[in-house]
Amino acid sequence: MFVAVFSSMFEKEIKEYEALLRLYRQKVTDRMSLDDLKEYNEILFSAHSCAIEGNSFSVNDTRELKEKGLGVIPQGKTLFEAFEILEHFKAYEYLFSRTEGPLTEELLKQTHQILMEHTLPYKCPGAQAGMYTESDMCAGDTIFGEHEKLIERVPKLLASTQQAIQAGNVHPVVLAARFHGFFEYLHPFRDGNGRIGRLFSNFILHKMGHPILIIRQESKEEYINALRLIRLEGTDEHLISFFFQTTLQRMTSEMEEKQKLGKPMLFCF
Repeated sequence: MFVAVFSSMFEKEIKEYEALLRLYRQKVTDRMSLDDLKEYNEILFSAHSCAIEGNSFSVNDTRELKEKGLGVIPQGKTLFEAFEILEHFKAYEYLFSRTEGPLTEELLKQTHQILMEHTLPYKCPGAQAGMYTESDMCAGDTIFGEHEKLIERVPKLLASTQQAIQAGNVHPVVLAARFHGFFEYLHPFRDGNGRIGRLFSNFILHKMGHPILIIRQESKEEYINALRLIRLEGTDEHLISFFFQTTLQRMTSEMEEKQKLGKPMLFCF
């Protein structure tokens, strides 16, 4: 399923990515404490991943929730939204503490159970977090296939991804994108497929020693369209390109911001 040909197709993007990654590590991540970097990634990723699904918490709101918990909910925000973010924190921390282990169905289901523990029963009465859907699914303008047949393919997807990680013959960004496209096509859970898919794509990147991918809420339309083109054109090239574009933009933006904030400032009194 995951063959090296996809890496060769994106040779230019891979070369640009690897050159920028070396500089990004040198200028940004290698100069931060691991704890600060982890929290920074967790807050930024959680805010944007939940925002793609309609959550209205900003990055600053998300940071405040991380620091103060349910003691302070920003004005105009709902308790449901707060629980979505808090459960995303828990799922992120659970999953990313297990990067030494393999991708398994048990890991997928347990992460989903943590991610959707309180919000799924509220949105979908009768549905259970950590359990596959018992009915066919639809989302946006997409009607997915027969759920029984799609769910049967989940273990194979996880196993082939794990084999590709171990073999190391597919570039991590290509692998993460291809996994994400296949997983969203399978859509095995009653709700939370987007969030769990983005979590596991970043789990793959993190396992392979690469920065996580932050799909910003502003890029939602482009992201959804890249997923849609898998169905319409039968190829995930657009999604792979989107993943490269997104991670290159993140590294460039953060390095530019650091350089800007590192310049001496003139104060007038």
